[in-house]
Amino acid sequence: MNPILRNILAVVAGILAGWTVNMGLIILTAKLLPPLPGVDVNDINSINAHIGEYSVIQLLMPFLAHALGTLVAAFVAAKLAATRKMAFAYGLGAFFLLGGIMAVRMIPNAPLWFDVLDLVVAYLPMAWLGGRLATR
Repeated sequence: MNPILRNILAVVAGILAGWTVNMGLIILTAKLLPPLPGVDVNDINSINAHIGEYSVIQLLMPFLAHALGTLVAAFVAAKLAATRKMAFAYGLGAFFLLGGIMAVRMIPNAPLWFDVLDLVVAYLPMAWLGGRLATR
């Protein structure tokens, strides 16, 4: 297969795999830890209004979804890429980091510790780890 086409497919497969893991964990979390009374998880204003009432575990689950989604995305992209495998892993880490930055901007009332943990640990370090696991 043409290396350029293979690299494009690696990125698409990585994004789809990472998104699937992320959303799967978010959906699982909603089933295991139902939202607080009065919170509409489909309404960002409702989340912002109640974010201070969330427990630590309710905040750690989205972090876990972000971290594992990025890890899987980077792993898949690095495993499938024809060339520059770590560059593709980091590229997907940066792509998912942009999503994390957008989430922090959309939920400005989230605790600072959560925002820092999420942005510092869940994306680029997980991309590095996913890339390393794929290139062993």
